[in-house]
Amino acid sequence: MMELFDSHCHVDEPKFDEDRDAVLLRMKEKGVTRYAVIGSDMATSRHSADFAAAHEGCYAAVGIHPHEAKGYRDGDLEQLAEWLKEEKVCAIGEIGLDYYYDLSPRDVQMQVCLKQMELAHQLNVPVAYHIRDAHQDMLELMKANKKLLTGGIIHCFSGSWEIAKEYLKLGYYISFAGPVTFKKAPKLAEAAVHVPQDRLLIETDSPYLAPEPVRGHRNEPTNVAYVCEKIALLRGESPEEVAAYTMENAMRVYGIDH
Repeated sequence: MMELFDSHCHVDEPKFDEDRDAVLLRMKEKGVTRYAVIGSDMATSRHSADFAAAHEGCYAAVGIHPHEAKGYRDGDLEQLAEWLKEEKVCAIGEIGLDYYYDLSPRDVQMQVCLKQMELAHQLNVPVAYHIRDAHQDMLELMKANKKLLTGGIIHCFSGSWEIAKEYLKLGYYISFAGPVTFKKAPKLAEAAVHVPQDRLLIETDSPYLAPEPVRGHRNEPTNVAYVCEKIALLRGESPEEVAAYTMENAMRVYGIDH
């Protein structure tokens, strides 16, 4: 059985409370041996760190999502820094910009994102970025602050190959989720074909964005296999090959020892 690394999921969230044990068992049975749970505010970040500590093969990122940027408070960065000392907390995330929902003012999103990029630089840790309808501003922010960039992941990539190339030049990994399996996603498919093997990741972002053929249902980490299979089909590779190099890439970017 091939082993898979779901590089970004939220299996620790309340939407899994009723059947989490069954979900985790399915993951084990289907070869999802490693996965990362990602915080979105201070409370969920603490929870993700605790969840990772308690579960084999699980790792965590802590950070403030652009939706939650309006809730940023003095002292949050210091607390995140403390949590990043824990053994299985591997990255800052998910942070970034979201202009689709605009749940926090854009200037506040930018400020809180930059503060966390500065923290990542201070601690030399990777960053998991959430970027929706905001690639131009995010790239401008990154390029204007190159000295702060520590590498990391463009999670649930939603852009074109031209945009992916800009992130690759800055040292980032590109992670594909369920939307790459959708029938009407030609730009994502093109990007998935061209991203180099050593910079490509797969994820579910579960419970969100379920891939074909389970679209419309609650997503779960087991479904990362569908993403793997679609990437393999697009690239003319075997699923086993994609699983192997995306596992290596995820281990490398998160700084996980074998």
